[in-house]
Amino acid sequence: MRWIRAHIVATASAVVIVVAAGAAALLLVGHKSPAPPRRVVRPIPVASPAVQPVASRSHRLVSPFTGEPVKSLRRILAVKIDNIVYARPQTGINSADIVYVLPVEGGLTRFLTIFSSHVPPVIGPVRSARQDDLELLHQFGRPGFAFSGAQPELLPVVERAHVVNLYAGVTNGYFRDNSRIAPYNLFAESKVLLAESRHASKAHSIGFTFGAAPAGGSRLKSKTVTYPSASYRFTWSPARKRWLVWIDGSRAMTSAGKQMDPTTVVIQYTNVITSVFREEGLRPPYAETVGHGSVLVLRNGRAYKGHWSRPGQYRGTTFTTDGGQPLHFAPGQVWVVLTAKNKAGFNNERQ
Repeated sequence: MRWIRAHIVATASAVVIVVAAGAAALLLVGHKSPAPPRRVVRPIPVASPAVQPVASRSHRLVSPFTGEPVKSLRRILAVKIDNIVYARPQTGINSADIVYVLPVEGGLTRFLTIFSSHVPPVIGPVRSARQDDLELLHQFGRPGFAFSGAQPELLPVVERAHVVNLYAGVTNGYFRDNSRIAPYNLFAESKVLLAESRHASKAHSIGFTFGAAPAGGSRLKSKTVTYPSASYRFTWSPARKRWLVWIDGSRAMTSAGKQMDPTTVVIQYTNVITSVFREEGLRPPYAETVGHGSVLVLRNGRAYKGHWSRPGQYRGTTFTTDGGQPLHFAPGQVWVVLTAKNKAGFNNERQ
């Protein structure tokens, strides 16, 4: 500024020239375009390689397992949970995204529970793996798999499978509840198991779709599925808008004092053969989850017949109506009940 004042005093004519030139330059700039507005930088969400970015701001990130909004897609923790009478009530099961019901030896059943959106601090009681667990789990990528053990010949197969091995015999994060009888008293601490499975797959689509119910369907108050030594009844609660679960004629309660209550129940009719790995001298059931068959989907107090299809063990399972349209589930916890089909395509189930 001092130099400019000195220059003005020394050469007034130069000032006139400079001012004129500046005015011309301003006129030229104003003729091209107005001054640009201040740039506003907005954060851009970055998706992990396994997660597709959100298509638009109006779309919320939702869990591919429940259809409910989530802040992020988290790692998958699968836990095998017992369901014999001595194992009840179970802990943490109402927080699972998906609960699979699988037949086991003796005509009984066990749960294979999938956690990702919500992981409770304690889960159990944890029991041993079966061969068909692996076929079912492969569609999840490489999930963490928590189990108490396996048949001696099956154990190394599970350990080499495409899972993060969380076998209780080699992994921290398990404890015994001495108020219960063994072996129905082994529980898992999820925080420790998740720390042991940092490289587990994150939640991704396995074929489930969520949205409006398809046209048709039939009103349904209750549905029962039976096994040789076990039974499940799903009763619709209009007040809670959920299916209340009854097992062997009694309310299926959790250790938190709440009844098990999924929003969608998928009764998946499949071939139930036998495993090559014996349990106490007998070959236990093996529920096939690769292939295709009939399905009955319960949601919003109605039942919808359809089909399921899974072309390979590393592929997801799709569910469609008889007309070939996607058979959407209601957002919330999903139970998938694997049960044997007969020649007509349906098992010994009753309403």
